[in-house]
Amino acid sequence: MVKYQDQLLGQTAVRTLDKIDQKILKLLQDDGRISNVKLAHMIHLSPTPCLERVKRLEKEGFIKNYVAILDPKMLGSALVSFIEVSLDRTTTRALDDFRRIILNMDEVQECHMVAGGFDYLIKVRTQDMEHYRKFLGEKLSSIKDISTTHTYVVMEEIKASSAIKVAE
Repeated sequence: MVKYQDQLLGQTAVRTLDKIDQKILKLLQDDGRISNVKLAHMIHLSPTPCLERVKRLEKEGFIKNYVAILDPKMLGSALVSFIEVSLDRTTTRALDDFRRIILNMDEVQECHMVAGGFDYLIKVRTQDMEHYRKFLGEKLSSIKDISTTHTYVVMEEIKASSAIKVAE
């Protein structure tokens, strides 16, 4: 059994996932469209208790959402770039403004505040280098508190995964 912590009404509670819960999470992570009947068969439960477990895992927040993973090349977003962003100042207002603006930029797939030599690491997807240049020049550089950016363009994607290791 693996223990996980979650927040319930502002209190920290420890929740234990048994082997069946862990197996459900692994299988759903591999195929979010798996039928409940097939999932139940794979974990050696009948469909009703299997569905109850899935619903509980959803309610408790272990399962946040179900999504389709799309092919970026087929949708004209093949170029991946990572951008280090440094801000002039890191006041609460500057950080909040940056966050609000970034959340509305469709090209930004991920944005992480980091500790170290810069403030944020952003992952963007664009159609090509021309689109990236336009994004950088017209959108990202319009954020007033940015002091510097450094871009790293991906030449080859070796591994890309949204899967989270579930202990067994």
